[in-house]
Amino acid sequence: MSNTGPATNNRTVLSFDYGTKSIGVAVGNELTGSASLLAALKARDGIPDWEQITKLISDWQPQLLLVGLPLNMDGSEQDFTIRTRKFANRLHGRYGLPVEFHDERLSTADARSRLFAEGGYRKLSKDKVDSLSAQIIFEGWYEQQS
Repeated sequence: MSNTGPATNNRTVLSFDYGTKSIGVAVGNELTGSASLLAALKARDGIPDWEQITKLISDWQPQLLLVGLPLNMDGSEQDFTIRTRKFANRLHGRYGLPVEFHDERLSTADARSRLFAEGGYRKLSKDKVDSLSAQIIFEGWYEQQS
């Protein structure tokens, strides 16, 4: 039986750091294990502009959507975890692409420390922090794949 889809280890992955005001986005590739930052998307009470996401999917043609899952430090779910799962379900429902979750604990703190190391407080824009968090979510997920 031939597999016409891309090899599992060569997928393009769109990674999301979901938030109520901003959704960080990065595009990663399993072959290289690296991800590039994309502009964060504005959201209104957690609702994105779906046309922007449709354009991202059209431009990047991902085979997988990855969503950071916010958990408490003890691994338990929080109220925001439910909203994040709803966002992921909507992604899957609209685009029919597989969606996976990756534990995003500490991704925002890691993003802030990386940006601060690069250029101090002036690098700490919310847009950059959110998309760098999406990149960190991809990197953590990728490391678990190998």
